Amino acid sequence: MPLYEYECESCGLQFEVRQKFSDKPVSECRECGGSVKKMISQTGFALKGGGWYQQGYSQPSSCSAEKSDACAGCPKAANG
Repeated sequence: MPLYEYECESCGLQFEVRQKFSDKPVSECRECGGSVKKMISQTGFALKGGGWYQQGYSQPSSCSAEKSDACAGCPKAANG
């Protein structure tokens, strides 16, 4: 679920709320009850674990198309 940031227009409190896309936006501050506005913030994006870039493109490959039997999992061998 996405994490949204809000700021209270009365007391200035900034807080985060984890909400579904279908949930209604928060309308009041949890501290003072004032009205809040949704802030635009940077997204958190992290690639975890092995992936296509890390395995196939980040380092020069010692595999060549001629060695396709030895390098069956290599993107070069699979894509020609």
